[in-house]
Amino acid sequence: MASKQKDFSYYTHSKEAQQKLYKRSLIVVIISQIFSGAGLAAGITVGALLIQEMTGNENLAGMPIALSTFGSAISAYLVGRLSQRYGRRLGLGAGFITGGIGAIGVIMAAMMGSLTILFLFLLIYGAGTSSNLQARYAGTDLANEKQRATAVSLALVSTTVGAVAGPNLVLPMGHVADFIGIPTLTGVFLLAGIAYILAGLTFLVFLRPDPLLVAREIELAAEKDRKSIEDGQLTHRQTTSRMGVWVGAIVLVLSHGVMVAIMTMTPVHMQHHGAELSGIGLVIGLHIAGMYLPSIFTGVLVDRIGRPAMVIASGLTLALSGILATYVAGGSVFWMSISLILLGAGWNFGLISGTAIVIDSTDVLTRAKTQGSIDVFVALAGTAGGLASGLIVAFSSFALLSFLGVYISLLLIPLIIWMRYKEKKPLVDSI
Repeated sequence: MASKQKDFSYYTHSKEAQQKLYKRSLIVVIISQIFSGAGLAAGITVGALLIQEMTGNENLAGMPIALSTFGSAISAYLVGRLSQRYGRRLGLGAGFITGGIGAIGVIMAAMMGSLTILFLFLLIYGAGTSSNLQARYAGTDLANEKQRATAVSLALVSTTVGAVAGPNLVLPMGHVADFIGIPTLTGVFLLAGIAYILAGLTFLVFLRPDPLLVAREIELAAEKDRKSIEDGQLTHRQTTSRMGVWVGAIVLVLSHGVMVAIMTMTPVHMQHHGAELSGIGLVIGLHIAGMYLPSIFTGVLVDRIGRPAMVIASGLTLALSGILATYVAGGSVFWMSISLILLGAGWNFGLISGTAIVIDSTDVLTRAKTQGSIDVFVALAGTAGGLASGLIVAFSSFALLSFLGVYISLLLIPLIIWMRYKEKKPLVDSI
């Protein structure tokens, strides 16, 4: 314990040491995100198809995304609480390894032909998704206000390597699955299990000292320097903005819910129009590239022109994607790719700008708990989107689903205008 405190003391009194730890923490996050990105692909790419194969009923096609996102909601809460108490290292490490166990369990359930066991492990598999999302916060704990969105971007863009490769490994991993005697569609879940466990081990082994715990010590040391001590006990001045937390949370929830709803039913929609599995995998791979690759410049834009401007960009881009998805040919790999790339980019703009608003609005001593709670609602939005999308398409059409996505996306614009009006600030920050 003494050595631990000594290390924290070293960081609290050295700006140079803080920046070195900030950069080292980002490297650890980037490495783990490369692994975990591959784990994201399984449920997205073949989850709906696996359910269809097992049940012969497309009405349940939205269940894999719905269950995994509901599992990610539970996990987001638990990972947030673990991180709040013990730091990012233990919280995220445990979350990723749990997700890996869930992916392996999905394979076992498919081999047994048991829907009950499949649904249970899809819930557990969702822990990997929530951990992947919460990992974006780990790189921001020691970032200053002008580095936060950029730090989130670096975490997200590193996810691209695995996330784009994953869907395009559907056929090769299917051959691996056939070779080792497991159902063909579960090959990608084998990849997910290995990837998530490696991501978890990366955090457990290398994220030392924990950036969140160090950030707390820095804040407490700063409070001491400001002589905020009364009766021998530290009095911490809360700096949380409740309006900012709520607005950031709504941006995250709406953008994520729209993205998941349209994405979930795209493979089924394309299959109905005669698209091959390889074409579907390509579209989903490009969609995931659209989710993460824009991070190269999104974070810089969020930090420079402001959070509100990028929230508006998110709403407009998601709406454009929904309009395209409504009118283009469902069997066209090219046009569905364009639509799904825009869907991913709109989600990216919303995620990074919304995350930056939340970080700006939270207090370092309670930040992890608040972030975890917000991600619960983000995951629940994904659950609702996944469940509703299957029902809407089954009883109406993919076009209606896409139109609903357009309307919900455009709600982001009056929301952010209202926030800036309340704050009496312009929509675009001065550069």
